[in-house]
Parts: sequence; C-alpha cells; structure tokens
Amino acid sequence: MVVNRFTILKGEAMAESDDEPGPTSSHPGASADAAPATPAAPLGPAAPLGPAAPLGPSTRTPAPTLVVRGLVKHFGPVVALARAELEVRPGEIHALVGENGAGKSTLVKLLAGVYQPTAGQMLLDGAPLEPRTPADARDAGVAVIYQEPTLFPDLSVAENVFMGRLLTGRGGLVSRKAMRERTRELLATLGVEIDPDRPALGLSIADQQLVEIVKAVSLDAKLLVMDEPTAALSGVEVDRLFAVARQLRDRGAAVVFISHRFDEIFALSDRITVMRDGEHVSTQDTAATDTATIVRQMVGRAVDTMFPRTERTPGAVVLEVQGLTRAGTFEGVDLHVRAGEILGIAGLVGSGRSEVVRAVFGIDRYDSGTVRVDGRVLAQDGPEQAMRHGLALVPEDRRRQGLHTDLSVARNVALTLRRRLSRGGILTSGAEYRVAHEWAATLQVKARDLDAVAGTLSGGNQQKVVLAKWLSTTPRVLLIDEPTRGIDVGTKAEVHRLLDRLAGDGVAVVMISSELPEVLGMSDRVLVMHEGRVTAVLDRADADPETVMSAATGTVRSAVA
Repeated sequence: MVVNRFTILKGEAMAESDDEPGPTSSHPGASADAAPATPAAPLGPAAPLGPAAPLGPSTRTPAPTLVVRGLVKHFGPVVALARAELEVRPGEIHALVGENGAGKSTLVKLLAGVYQPTAGQMLLDGAPLEPRTPADARDAGVAVIYQEPTLFPDLSVAENVFMGRLLTGRGGLVSRKAMRERTRELLATLGVEIDPDRPALGLSIADQQLVEIVKAVSLDAKLLVMDEPTAALSGVEVDRLFAVARQLRDRGAAVVFISHRFDEIFALSDRITVMRDGEHVSTQDTAATDTATIVRQMVGRAVDTMFPRTERTPGAVVLEVQGLTRAGTFEGVDLHVRAGEILGIAGLVGSGRSEVVRAVFGIDRYDSGTVRVDGRVLAQDGPEQAMRHGLALVPEDRRRQGLHTDLSVARNVALTLRRRLSRGGILTSGAEYRVAHEWAATLQVKARDLDAVAGTLSGGNQQKVVLAKWLSTTPRVLLIDEPTRGIDVGTKAEVHRLLDRLAGDGVAVVMISSELPEVLGMSDRVLVMHEGRVTAVLDRADADPETVMSAATGTVRSAVA
C-alpha cells in the first residue's frame, strides 16, 4: 500500500518546517500556536531510559508491570481464551509459548486494544488496562512488534517513528529536523545504524522491526510485546534483535517474547509462561526447566519423536533438473528426487533455494536448463502445466501465496480441483464439501466448521489447509517450502509424520527448510546451496551440522553426488 505523504502530514499540520527549534507533540487537541516545549533530554548514556532492574538474586521481587487475571474472550460460541493468566515484571524478558490455537495471539490483541475481553482483568503498573483501540493501548504504554512490521513504505524512518504524534515547533509547523534528530538519538541509544531520513521502503524485515522497537522506545512504552519477531530473520539479524531486547530489559523494560523456536526462548528469556487451549498452564524460571518439560506442558503429552522416519527404499527418479539457470539468481542447478524419497534443500537466506523451486513449478521463468518429470521434459508453460504432470507446491508464505484468507476452508481446499469437480461447468458447494471434509479429517484441521474463513485459523491450521489443497491433487512430486515455519511443536510433529507417510506412499518430496535439525532429521539426502549454486549433495549418513553449514556458507565445497 502506498501512503500519500501529503495526506498523512496534512492530518498533523498544513505546513512543515525543517528548522523549527522547539519540538512539541501534535496529539489531537493540542493548540496549534502554543509556545514551543522544552526539547526532550537525549537518551544517551547520560539520560538512560530508566533504572536497570537487578538481574541477579534479589531479596524482593519487583511489583509486576503487567498482570493478567482470569482473562476470557469469546467469539460467539467459540472460546478463544479461558482464564488466561500472565504476570510480567520490569527488567524481564518473559517468553509466552503454546501450540497454535493456544490463545497467544488473542491475548496479544487484547493487550493491544484490537479486541476487548469478555471477562477478566488486565493491570499495567497497578492501574486497569482497558484499551478500546490500538491508540488507547499505545497511550497507556503498550507497544506490540508483529512478525510483519506495519510501516508506511514511502515515509522516512523518522516519520514512521513519530507517526500519529509528529513533533512540531512554533506555529504548530511539523519539525522534520526535530524528528530526525530525536530518531537519531534513539537509534544511537540502541546501537542501531539506520539513516533516519531513509524511506521505509527497501528496509529489510529486521531493520523494519528495529524501527518498530525505536517507535516503542520513543513512546516510553512500559510493556513491549514481540510476537514471532524472528520468523523471517537470518542468524545475524536475530543476534542483533536479541542484543536490543536485552538492552531494553537491562533498562527496566518489561518484554513479552513469543516464539516457537526453543533455542531462542532458552537463550533470551528469564521466565516462561505456557498456555494450552486458551488457559494458563504454568510459569517457571527458564533456568529451572528444559525443552522436554515445556513441550509436554504445551501439547499435554510427550512428543516422542520430532522427526519420525520409516525405513523405505526409494524407487525410480521422478523429478530431474539439469543446468537450471536464471541470470543473477541461480546457476547450473542439478538435482533429482526419487519416488519415496525426501530431498532436503538447505542454505542461507538468499541462497536461491525458493527461487529454484518456483522456477521448477513454472511460477518464474528460467534462462536455460531442463526440468523432467518421469523422463519427459516439462515446458515452461506455467503452474497449470506443472500440475498436469503431477507437481504440487506448498509455498513459503502461506498467507500471501498459499491461501485465499477471505475464503472458507472448503473453498480453499477445493480450489485446485475446480475443473475436476465441476459438472457441466457448474461447481456445487456439496462437491467442495466432500473433498474438504475428507482432507480436513485426514490432516486434523481444527476449525469451527468448513465454512470458517481461512484467515481466522491459527498458523498451523492454515498450513494444514494449504497442504490439503495440494494433497487433494494426488501429486507425484510435492515441493514444500518451509513446511513448519511459524507453527507450534505439536503441529510440527504432525507435519513431519505426514511427509514421512507421503514418502512411504511413493511421493517424491522436495523440502526446503531454514531449520537445520528439520533438514537433517527428515531428509534422505541433503542438497546445499550457496549464492545460487549447489555446493553439496549429501547422503543422510554424511550430513551433519558442520558439513552442511560449511557448504551453506561457501567455506567448503563438497563433492556433489
């Protein structure tokens, strides 16, 4: 969405100045000709955000910043939250975990003022927190950093930081200079190097999230909620984000961190709260628990094996790619996968993994090379040609590329079969329901009913709907990109069992994953890419973390089998 600069700024003042010396906040209702306020003190070392909370043993536990008691939220007959409890202290990073559908997102939206509770109480610094809108939550001191940042792309970093409360000087004129200088101070305080004048368009997801954090700091937020902030970040970007989160904690901020990645949870958090089925299960010190305990509490059972694998003998080659090249993206890519085999593709962000799979499926064109299915050359005639040859693609971004989020579960599942299900050019809802019911039951999709809008489902259930849509085509080759990104540990195990079962039924599976344990645990062979080239193809017995990462970073080029 492109936001018109004049439209945005006109809501704050009719003119702007680049050199007004005295910034004031332009909240609605502020006098346009009020005297300039005294400039805020810088947030450098001489003026910290607040006293650092003690991290070591203390004789007294500080009063909590956030208290959630008996919080309930109903959506008609559906109970999204039932007696949710949460307590977050100042100077603490508090992890909130649970399966998809456990109620985490609903709780966050209640804190953010997107929803209002059916019953229960929220307290912020001892005072009732009752936001009716996101603006109310912001003004109360709650800031939420979502997985997908919501910056205005054509506005500068500084304008985004102060959006809705642009700093003004004499005469009520917008002072871009004041916003620029204040943003620069905030960025420097957090050790972040981003030009305040740079447009948000073109910033990486990691930098966009850091801008959101700077916005929260500029608001003097008492509570910072980070909802799956690392899902699309590289390892270096995650480390930088964690360094900023620790800085905020050490200055006394209360931070809620939501993630499905246990290594991150145990590396970053001080305490962990587990939710299940909309209810509080436990809260414990991170140092006093372990992954197995948290998983058991999340799913209500022990997950015996995260990477189930049955012994099988692969059959003939089904998909073969030779010399696939697209200038500037990938070059000379060779791969093959047999019936009943899982080929894992590993590599760092930007290595070209997803681009190769998209080209194989016919979404993107390639300059040279061949794709063969069962020995027959697959022409570059788009995804429909690939589907006719038995290929199916579950894309990386399920919400934008895999689902029609405003359509029902039944309609989404049947989309790939519309021609097959039609009679005389007419597709009935009954035909859609029959197909959708079969696959929703097979994959254990949790939804109110098949008429439920797909966009209202949890991330794990959305992924199951996308899988159902493509598995209903009975594919010979399943291309699946990041199969478990953003879904909980219980659903991950279900997806892994499904992939293993498909391979056991003779489907050739090509799986891209950024999670190395998943690649090593599920794959019969591992293909590694670096900067658009294949750097290694490893049998399962030869694939270990060091070898794969060496090939993924280009430091070691292994023999390609």
